[in-house]
Amino acid sequence: MEMDHLIKLIETVSRSGLSRFEYEESGIRVHMEKPESVQVSTVQAPAEAVTEMEEKAEDQVVTCPLVGIFYAAPEEGAEPFVKVGDTVKKGQTLAIVEAMKLMNEIESEYDGVVTEVLAENGKAVEFGQPLFKIK
Repeated sequence: MEMDHLIKLIETVSRSGLSRFEYEESGIRVHMEKPESVQVSTVQAPAEAVTEMEEKAEDQVVTCPLVGIFYAAPEEGAEPFVKVGDTVKKGQTLAIVEAMKLMNEIESEYDGVVTEVLAENGKAVEFGQPLFKIK
């Protein structure tokens, strides 16, 4: 299977409504799985309860979308993209995961503050593995 074919396959499955996909060609087997989406409902609360709810808010977890090697910085010796205590915006780059010689930026799915970095720089990470906690 050629790299271009594999990339097109990944992009097509990512855009689809599929949550799981398996494909085999010439002895090469590809298995992809997406986590279930989380549905959020809006509840209006009295103004005095908002501060209390924010204090009790659970950390949101950013998980790894693929198998690869986790890099906290854009290059060796550089400052990490983010560290504990940094404020991040949705879409901001948190790290890079190298997979099959391709560098994949891991972006924040949330606005908030990084409370924990759960992966170690230069180490292998798995699909669905928690990488960051953001509050």
